[in-house]
Amino acid sequence: MRNTTKLTTAVLAAGALTLGLTACGAGGDSASDTSGPLVVAASPTPHAEILTFVKDNLAKDAGLDLEVREFTDYVTPNTATEDGSVGANYFQNQPYLDDFNKKRGTHIVPVVTVHLEPLGLYSKKVKSADALKSGATIAVPNDSVNEARALKLLEAGGIITLKDGVGNEATPADITNNPKNLKFKELEAAQTPRSLDDVDAAVVNGNYAIEADLSPAEDALVLESAKNNPYGNFLAVKEGDEDDPRVEKLAELLTSAEVKKFIEDKYDGSVIPSF
Repeated sequence: MRNTTKLTTAVLAAGALTLGLTACGAGGDSASDTSGPLVVAASPTPHAEILTFVKDNLAKDAGLDLEVREFTDYVTPNTATEDGSVGANYFQNQPYLDDFNKKRGTHIVPVVTVHLEPLGLYSKKVKSADALKSGATIAVPNDSVNEARALKLLEAGGIITLKDGVGNEATPADITNNPKNLKFKELEAAQTPRSLDDVDAAVVNGNYAIEADLSPAEDALVLESAKNNPYGNFLAVKEGDEDDPRVEKLAELLTSAEVKKFIEDKYDGSVIPSF
């Protein structure tokens, strides 16, 4: 039986506070108490699914007590890891984490990279990127890193051109050539697949595409290349917890041959092992 707690953002925020207060009352937080289960915050798909595979098939034999908590946003997993409500998280890539730590003053660090979810451009109205009409509206994630990543994807697809040397903070203002006069609708990343009925196309993160029954390998008009890609998703902890024996054990299991086969079999190219 799957023992995974699914939480909405609002419930998570309240739960994180409650857990934090409980931990303080007990004389420590969940990250510093290595005798209990390792609680890992994760996006539902594919992160929590991968962790649940580890929990159900590998953790017991490895002596790891693992608890998986599903988060539906890209903020609470890091803040919960920072305040000790959870011991680790698994949902993000390095550019996003660097930006988050800088803006929020958090101290989250990567432990081991597990997989890549290729970013894709999707549409319910056209069958190819070339078929986008002049003045079409494209939805893009509104957080700075994923928006820049989306714009770079469109550039790689020959749809727009960005200013030379633009980094991970690129915005539509950095577009130097937009031959179709495309318009951009900035939305929370989780909302981009839901916008497909209202816009001409949307750039969607891999995990949200899968949740929306989109196949990155089959449905994307333009798909991110896995070669030399800096956006691999990793297990992360608060700085100082890298040597927690539970974290080390989970890192080993997440990069095992069994997990690699699970990812390849279950996601059929929509999620790609990075180890």
